[in-house]
Amino acid sequence: MQYRTIGRLGWPVSEIGYGMWGIAGGAGGFASGADYELAPRCLDEAVDLGCTFFDTAWAYGRGISELMLGAALRRHRDRTLRVATKIPPKNRAWPPGPDDTLEDVFPREHVRDYTWRSLTNLGVDRIDLMQFHVWEDRWAADPQWQDTVRELKDEGLVASFGISVNRWEPANCLAAIDSGLIDVVQVIYNIFDQAPEDELFDRAQAAGVGVIARVPFDEGSLTGTLTVDSTWPEEDWRATYFGPENLKPTVERVDRLKPDVPEGMTLPELALRFALDHPAVTTVIPGMRKLEHVRRNLAMSDGQRLDPELVRTLRPHRWDRVPAWWSG
Repeated sequence: MQYRTIGRLGWPVSEIGYGMWGIAGGAGGFASGADYELAPRCLDEAVDLGCTFFDTAWAYGRGISELMLGAALRRHRDRTLRVATKIPPKNRAWPPGPDDTLEDVFPREHVRDYTWRSLTNLGVDRIDLMQFHVWEDRWAADPQWQDTVRELKDEGLVASFGISVNRWEPANCLAAIDSGLIDVVQVIYNIFDQAPEDELFDRAQAAGVGVIARVPFDEGSLTGTLTVDSTWPEEDWRATYFGPENLKPTVERVDRLKPDVPEGMTLPELALRFALDHPAVTTVIPGMRKLEHVRRNLAMSDGQRLDPELVRTLRPHRWDRVPAWWSG
C-alpha cells in the first residue's frame, strides 16, 4: 500500500481508502447487496492490507455504516485509522434545491446534533474529518457555518472539516475553500468525470486542501459489467440513477472506451489507476462489499502510474454532465 499526505493536515493516509455506503444497505438508498455478516470481514481485510482511510456518513444506513466502522476501530486499536463521516442535510435533499438556505440544510444545532450522533456511533472522542454531505457555495460567506466549524474544532470534537461536493458540480466549493475553514474536499472523479481537473484540483493544491476522489467506477459502469438490460431492485438507488435517461448512453460510452484498455489490464483496473494518477488526489474511495473487491482494489496501490500517452488517450472519453432529477 502506498500512502499520501492529506493536504495541510499532514496525515499520511492510504491512497486507496474505503467508501462505506454500499456495505450499510437498508435505509439510505443503496439497499441491495449488503451482507452484514461479511462486511466486518471486508473491513478487517482492508486494514490488514494497509488501508487506513475510511469514509462513511450517518446517512449510510441511518447510522449502520458508522456503527460498523466503530466496531472495526475497536478491533484494530493498534492501528492508526483515519475516520471521515458526514452530516446529512436537515431537509434530506441531495443536492440542495435552488432556494434552500443554510438554515434549511445545516443550521448550527443540526450540525452539532449530528456530530454527537456520529461520535456516539463511531465510539470515538474526536472525528478526524467531518464533512458537509451536500453544499452550495452561495452559503460560503454565512458566519453561521463558519462559527460552528470553529466551535467544533476548538472543543476538540472534530479535527478537520470538509465538503462532499455535489455530483457534477466540482466548482461549487471554491468560495468555501477560500474561507480557509475547509481542509478537504470530496469530489466525483473518474475517466468520464474529468471536470475537477479544470479548476478545483489546482485551487485545492494551492490552498493545501486534501482531495478525496469518489465514484472511480462511475457507480459501477466502469467495471464493464453493465448492459442495457441491467436492473436493480426498486428501492436500490441505482435503479433511479441508471434509469432510461442514463443507462443506455452510459453503456454506449463504456463500449467506446473498452478498445482503449491496454492489453493485460482490466477496465476496473484502468479506472482506478486513472483516479489515482492525478497528483492532487490524496485518496480514492471505491465502494467494496465483497472480499474480492477489497483485495482487487487495494492491490492497485503498487506505486505504478499510467503511461502519460495512455492518459492522453483517455482524455476524449470525458463526459461533461449536468445534475438532473435522477442523478442525486
